Amino acid sequence: MFQPHILSLFLYFPKDKSEYIPAAITFFIFFIGAVFAMKFIIAISKREAKKAKELEDRIMNQHNQKEQ
Repeated sequence: MFQPHILSLFLYFPKDKSEYIPAAITFFIFFIGAVFAMKFIIAISKREAKKAKELEDRIMNQHNQKEQ
């Protein structure tokens, strides 16, 4: 079905390995950005979970006071 010569049109391996440098730099920039974004999202998530837990505790305390 797929001929090897057709698939080889999409692959490019340069003989001069210095052509990989811009791609590596771009990869590391985006990788570092993704790590910082993930840490930022995790920090916000923890903060929101703490707020939710405090709200839950406050509601449970009010509920327990009404029962007594």
